Amino acid sequence: MRVFCYILQYICGIQLYNIKFKRVLRMTLDATDRQLLSLLQRNAQITAQELGEVLHLSASQAGRRRQQLEAAGYINSIRAVVAADRLGLNVQAFIQIQMTAHAPEAAQGFASLVHDLDQVTDVWILTGEADYLLRVYCTDLAALNRLIQDILLPHPAVARVQSQIVMDQLKRNAPLPT
Repeated sequence: MRVFCYILQYICGIQLYNIKFKRVLRMTLDATDRQLLSLLQRNAQITAQELGEVLHLSASQAGRRRQQLEAAGYINSIRAVVAADRLGLNVQAFIQIQMTAHAPEAAQGFASLVHDLDQVTDVWILTGEADYLLRVYCTDLAALNRLIQDILLPHPAVARVQSQIVMDQLKRNAPLPT
């Protein structure tokens, strides 16, 4: 289990807390906190003044609530969503990886590989037939083919690769339900 946690931390940048050594700030969310989270998911650049107006709070109260939510770990990061096609990344695909073995060394080696690949934007560890699911963005089909044939398949821990090319995306980066 410890290896799995380290792999998640390495691949996804998720900070898993060890309760013995760190104290996780707990808080109960009220309707205002939930509304604030909903607003931030839709527009992370919203100002404290604008938050206050919508939430019927002063700007300083809205700013303090936002800081509390950040400190409690409800807000992991604020970032821009960039249009992939504007960067020439015209092919989005999902790649399922089945491993040859589940030894910690193999998992760490594979985690290191995908962590260093710019084309790989997301990695999930799965249950079921596939061990990993990767979301990748490539310039074209030839680049996707090179990624699969020249980088992923030759890795000694990889037994099987299956890819699905995204034809269209009906819903993008939807906010979490609050």
